[in-house]
Amino acid sequence: MLAASFAVGAASSGAQTASKSAYYELRYFRMRTDHTEQNRRTTEFLSRYYMPAAKRAGAGPIGLFSASIAPNAPFILRLASYPSLAAFEAARDKLAGDADYQKALADYNSNPDPGFMRMDSWLLRAFDSFPAMETGPADASRPARIFELRTYESLNESSVQQKIKMFGAGGEIGIFRACGMQPVLFGEAVAGANMPHVSYMLAFENLAAREKLWAVFQANPDWIKLKASPDYSSPSLVINISNAILAPVAGSDIR
Repeated sequence: MLAASFAVGAASSGAQTASKSAYYELRYFRMRTDHTEQNRRTTEFLSRYYMPAAKRAGAGPIGLFSASIAPNAPFILRLASYPSLAAFEAARDKLAGDADYQKALADYNSNPDPGFMRMDSWLLRAFDSFPAMETGPADASRPARIFELRTYESLNESSVQQKIKMFGAGGEIGIFRACGMQPVLFGEAVAGANMPHVSYMLAFENLAAREKLWAVFQANPDWIKLKASPDYSSPSLVINISNAILAPVAGSDIR
């Protein structure tokens, strides 16, 4: 039932259920600002128990992030990648049948002081032009990067498809790369709040590098030309923008 409902959502937004694009689940664990123990307990549970079980179930790469600068903080963001919608559903079934994981989950949930206040999830389908996550360097000895997760809300389903096209071949993604930026993922929401929208993630060495590279991007002549194009200049393509600066936590595949 769950897979079928998501498949309908994907089809209605113009996606093809038989595509080769990955699916991403972004799950937010919302916490209280005055309760640091929630952050510690949830981070420990996700890194020690959820991640190994999810990988056994076929998920990955998996990112775990805390909010550095973000609306509705504090939270822990769990970003899980699946090669297909069917793999997403299969992983849920495998986790449900994983005795070790279910025991750890029961122990985590048995604490009368909950590890989070609320949680919410978005499901994204990767763009055809960027069909799988790019995690970047995997060397555990290198300094952790920072990550920017940006969400662009569109007026309607037609305008969000036009925005996706703007990102595609010869578009924004290529300009990001030309400017030295490190793309991680691009996806269209097929389930979640504030639809229709797209979200994407970029990696930077640090905050200073982020500021420098965004300035380079804004001054790039190809970007200036692209955003002035009649095909992409309509304000309906992006009616609201939100972004978050994230830091990877212990155990994250993406760092």
